[in-house]
Amino acid sequence: MPEKARQTAMSRVGRALVRLCVIGLLARPCVAADPLGPLADTARLHGVAPTAVSALVWAVDDAKPVLSVNPAVPRNPASTLKLLTTFVALDSLGPTHTWRTEVYALGPVRDGVLEGDLLLKGYGDPYLVEENFWKMLGALRRTGIRKITGDLIIDDSYFAPVARQHDAFDGQVFRIYNAAPNAMMVNFGATTFTFVPQPPGQSVTVHVEPALPNLRVSNNLKSASGPCRELAETVDLEVPAATSGPEVILSGHYQARCGEQTLRRTVMSPTDYTYGLFLQLWGQWGGSLNGHVRNGIKPTQMTPWLIWDSPPLAELIRPLNKWSNNLMADALYYALAGVQSEPPLQGSDGAIAIKRYLATHGILAPELILENGSGLSRTTRISAETLHRVLSYAYQSRYMPEYLASLSIPGVDGTLRGRLTQGPEVGWMHMKTGHLDDVAALAGYVHAHNGKTYVAVLLINGEIGGTNALFDTFLQWTYRQ
Repeated sequence: MPEKARQTAMSRVGRALVRLCVIGLLARPCVAADPLGPLADTARLHGVAPTAVSALVWAVDDAKPVLSVNPAVPRNPASTLKLLTTFVALDSLGPTHTWRTEVYALGPVRDGVLEGDLLLKGYGDPYLVEENFWKMLGALRRTGIRKITGDLIIDDSYFAPVARQHDAFDGQVFRIYNAAPNAMMVNFGATTFTFVPQPPGQSVTVHVEPALPNLRVSNNLKSASGPCRELAETVDLEVPAATSGPEVILSGHYQARCGEQTLRRTVMSPTDYTYGLFLQLWGQWGGSLNGHVRNGIKPTQMTPWLIWDSPPLAELIRPLNKWSNNLMADALYYALAGVQSEPPLQGSDGAIAIKRYLATHGILAPELILENGSGLSRTTRISAETLHRVLSYAYQSRYMPEYLASLSIPGVDGTLRGRLTQGPEVGWMHMKTGHLDDVAALAGYVHAHNGKTYVAVLLINGEIGGTNALFDTFLQWTYRQ
């Protein structure tokens, strides 16, 4: 056969194999002419190179995968790393594990008056949100304290100070996802700014929630005409160096036709934020505080006046994974560190705890590099193979139902609520996404049409154009097995 004819024939065979792979008719791993198998056409369309992709699809009860692409290559997993953090925490700490916050009365209490300071000692509660903080202060009020003559003291020494260089990551210092872990973090330190435009040329109305009494907001925004643009392009948010308390300066031109929009940012230190929210909520309970705020250490050998427990771990991993909360993931990371390390806890202690767990349970992860528990990192590395091992082990574990329930259901809820909303696969997948610049990742479980459950992992590092299309192709192909 002439060389040209032979190459044409081989090309036809290769394309046929790819088609068989795509429609799921091959009973062996997809190793067609194109190494990406069912992802080939979509990847080619969006300029994603085969070397940038790792993919593994493997039924939990099968001996071999149905798709294997670069499975051992270490890659940045972005937020799919939370799958590792949350499972190790769930299996190590147990679903009923809680975090406590201790309240100390540093003085005598007479006729409802605390003659001295009130101290809050934090241990990294991942979900001390505004509602729970309000309930905690209500419980404090019911102990009989009404008035505090001294200061509010914040003890966040359970975690070592974190020197996270926000600018080194993406330059977005005040983004919620960039907030550093803190043992006494309340409400994720989040402030929501709602912009309500007025006619062009007039000031823009700004609502702040929570409206903390110790935060000054200088609003220099002007309403403008023209097409709507991204908030980041039109609103300049400045946090000047604190001289007389926390302050935010808003300036720029906000397009009136954008309508009402919101912006969530962390613009205060954890201590200042906790103090401001304390003043607001304590006042709602009829309480008063004469003093100010400062950091300090709880006295040794002193019994807490009140202990507040967080919701259990099994409940907390649902908002964590479904909405990819970085601060909550890092709190689990530190909780794992606290099992065998002494405070003040370091982030590196969490890495040691996770690697020790994997080794103890025979889960090979020679390439694993951990910087934190959330995946917000440029240095973290894991392979599709290792992530598959973790997910396979988790599926056979005692707390599998709690773990699966924490993952996003494509087309239904979480970060994948807007994907695959119409097809027969809706409701048959539990997945976790991950995104950074030049990183896209997807991992979890697909309960396929053939009755099998597949662990599905897709990691892309490099050119990541067409991420949504690749995700959809990957999940739909896996479901059709």
